[in-house]
Amino acid sequence: MRTTFTVDLNQPTTPFPHYWEYCVGSCHAPLGLREDWRRQLRQCHDELGFRHVRFHGLLCDDMSVCTAHDGGLVYSFFNADSVFDFLLSIGMKPFIELSFMPSALASGAQTIFHYRGNVTPPQDYEAWGELVRRLTQHLADRYGLEEVRAWPFEVWNEPNLGGFWAGSQGDYFRLYRAAAGAIKSVDAGVRVGGPATANNAWIPELRAFCDSEGVPLDFFTTHHYPTDVALGWDTDMTGLMARVPRGVLRDMTARARREAGRLPLYYTEWNCSAGNRTPWQDESYSAAFAIKTIADIQGLVDGYSFWTFSDIFEEGSFPSQPFHGGFGLLTLHGVPKPVYRAFQLLHQAGDRRLAVSANPHPTVDLLATRSDDRIQVVVSNHNVPLAPIAEEPVTIVLAGLSGEAPLRTSLLKIDAGHANPKRRWQELGSPEYPDAATISELLRASKLRRAALPGRRVDDGIAFDLTVPPHGVAALEMRR
Repeated sequence: MRTTFTVDLNQPTTPFPHYWEYCVGSCHAPLGLREDWRRQLRQCHDELGFRHVRFHGLLCDDMSVCTAHDGGLVYSFFNADSVFDFLLSIGMKPFIELSFMPSALASGAQTIFHYRGNVTPPQDYEAWGELVRRLTQHLADRYGLEEVRAWPFEVWNEPNLGGFWAGSQGDYFRLYRAAAGAIKSVDAGVRVGGPATANNAWIPELRAFCDSEGVPLDFFTTHHYPTDVALGWDTDMTGLMARVPRGVLRDMTARARREAGRLPLYYTEWNCSAGNRTPWQDESYSAAFAIKTIADIQGLVDGYSFWTFSDIFEEGSFPSQPFHGGFGLLTLHGVPKPVYRAFQLLHQAGDRRLAVSANPHPTVDLLATRSDDRIQVVVSNHNVPLAPIAEEPVTIVLAGLSGEAPLRTSLLKIDAGHANPKRRWQELGSPEYPDAATISELLRASKLRRAALPGRRVDDGIAFDLTVPPHGVAALEMRR
């Protein structure tokens, strides 16, 4: 059955801030010293509008910020400066995650990931605070307080998960208090927050702790994925996802927004799956998921940082296959995945959201925006794995055109047959180490291509008929 969406240009618009562009995620800090990482981040900033980047491991041993020498501690921020200098040079800023524990300060040997980030509490919380104070003072001296006040400082990563934090919640609160006090001792205007938890956890608890102890708290951060453990983790990712309600991230976000109260709320990680190397992340499924999710949670968050911008990523050792289901918007070789193209469409969206009327549909949603010279209508056809989904005929009625100048219309698609470099890679034999000619072919296959879409007159508007495949995205762009 055909579904009709009506976009009435005579109705008042509402603001549509590009909150998802505030930040994007990466793997860990040493990758910021790589030339290919830098090249890809510059591309994402230029084409997708990201303004901050967040990564793990700024304090890890391989960044050499704090090491033991001759019975004392040696501090070096040379590598950190190299990364931050680059970010500023391309018009970006860091969203600083204070992790993991330098071995010289650690109370134990428990680590996580291929790069062995130490996740134990410090032996001495005063020494931890001194490291954070020295780092903050150095950044203020090098970049100026006005600049550093625009860099959020987030304490740790997912301390509610045993793999990321070997201490208790109380130990984390102690870690947070020492870090926050150290940062504010440099300047009260430098912002600090947490709890950086998985699955929206510990927001009320951190608020209560900070209120009762008089500890500074400028914002909340947390993470969520549809596959979060509270929804019933198992080893069958597809089976797990089949049990997740469509649009579950909006419900999670609404709860976190209530718990955060008036303080800013940043999601510093999200994606369609918490499992790295999940096939959907290379396919149009992720593109349709991202469009729907970003449209769903508008107004609930201050920043929404997709995890991650690149498959240059080594939590579980460095991959080699260009399409291995990595978290990134870009492959190892910088080939845009379908979800990259979804973010590109969203970057081109206007800053005013148009009202849409339609009967609810179980899988199809529509986002309509406008700017001074353009109207954009994006249709997504999304459902969770194993749930019913089919090709859907859609009619879009653009009403209230009587006072509008003539519009030129084009159609862009993201689906199994469009902007799908993974399919082209498979057609070429799925080479593990593609040569330059193959990469050029994949780049061509990844492009968004404009096609004509004729409309038909209806009353004071125009109707457009199209069909959206399962897990597909179709975007109408209308320009004067």
